[in-house]
Amino acid sequence: MKQFTRAKSLSGEFIADLIERAHAFKKSKKYPNLSGKILGNVFFNPSLRTKLSFEAAMARSGGTALSLSSGSGTWAFESELGVRMDQDKPEHLKEAVRVMSRYVDALGVRSFASLGSVEEDAKEKVLSAFEEYATVPVVSLESAFEHPCQMLADMMTVQELVGVPRGKNFCLRWAPHIKALPLAVPHSALLAAAHLGMNITLAAPEGYDIDKGYENWVRSISHEKGATFTRITEPERLPEDTNIVYVKSWGAPSLYSTPARQQEELRKLSTWMVREQQLQRDSYLMHCLPVRRNVVVSDGALDHRNSKVIDQAENRLWAQLGVLDWIFSEE
Repeated sequence: MKQFTRAKSLSGEFIADLIERAHAFKKSKKYPNLSGKILGNVFFNPSLRTKLSFEAAMARSGGTALSLSSGSGTWAFESELGVRMDQDKPEHLKEAVRVMSRYVDALGVRSFASLGSVEEDAKEKVLSAFEEYATVPVVSLESAFEHPCQMLADMMTVQELVGVPRGKNFCLRWAPHIKALPLAVPHSALLAAAHLGMNITLAAPEGYDIDKGYENWVRSISHEKGATFTRITEPERLPEDTNIVYVKSWGAPSLYSTPARQQEELRKLSTWMVREQQLQRDSYLMHCLPVRRNVVVSDGALDHRNSKVIDQAENRLWAQLGVLDWIFSEE
């Protein structure tokens, strides 16, 4: 049974095939025939681009997307096994996922990291429950550690901006926020750049490292592609000839259990906000959105002619079409 849930496990060839489909749909403005197909999306966290792009993709292709929000209009779902369910979660995913599988042709699920501990987040309990109990294909709409749909859209966008990405320069640039955010997008953005064969620079303060397993995986792919991976910690420095500046905020894993300390440290790191002056003439700015203006990125940088965040967001629709075309095909 098909699943599009773990970006780290996808081969470069498979990813390239999905992106090729997405580019073809965008170029032709023709959509796959998904008439009669129903996609059921379950959201444990808010969404704008993911929710709307999947619903639009299904509607434009003749299918239907149904969206549920856990605990808002549905029962709150329990994912832990062996627990006494005497709190505020009256339905277990073990039943709910199997029931939903009887109603729809594929399931999507979004469940962010709890940011309680990296070790717990890495277990991906909600996503794993859908993978185990679903009897229809499953698509990750973002999990604790990955956002594979965002990864595809990012790869599409980079290809549109720089042509052949191999050998070009990609900088994942950390930025401050009002609170800690998960590692899913940083992990997926780095995997995207690595699969494209780009030279990667990870620019973030000391202590704001990505998961070591993902870093090693990214380094391995980069090495196979003949590309480089560099880590820097200076806020003002961007490598020369940077083609893509991908801005994203995330929390320090060592401070997950102390949110007050994390917020205090984020205030001290406000100089990491990305400004227009830091963009080189040929550097393109990317961000997955939503973005807090003048906290994460300045107005000048976001409104700059080289800011491509809207094009990047549009590509979520085309990337989703590529995934849906594969999910519902008989291949």
